[in-house]
Amino acid sequence: MNINKTLLASLFLGFIFTSTLCGQESRKITTVLAKKVEYNKNNPIGKGYKIQLFYGGETMAYRIKNEYQIEFNEVAEIKYENPDFAIRVGNFLTQIEADRALLIIKEKFTGAVVLKTEIKL
Repeated sequence: MNINKTLLASLFLGFIFTSTLCGQESRKITTVLAKKVEYNKNNPIGKGYKIQLFYGGETMAYRIKNEYQIEFNEVAEIKYENPDFAIRVGNFLTQIEADRALLIIKEKFTGAVVLKTEIKL
């Protein structure tokens, strides 16, 4: 009889402890999800096009990035893709927009190409 009471008490305390932990974890998960939803609202991403100016070593990547920013007065992003670096510019919704920009960019950066990728909307 004593064993049954001890077992029942242990199960009850275990349930209370687990419920409390699950409640705390549930609140944490809800908080993280709410933050993710807010982030996604402020940083929408979709399919589009970018122009890649360069793909290769780090030193040259930073040189190309700086040259572009000085020449066109626009921000260029540098992206590390093991083992190389990529320099990409623009957020174009259509390929035709990207192709038009490419014609101008190619005058200075002859190796530039259009890539279909995710962009910030």
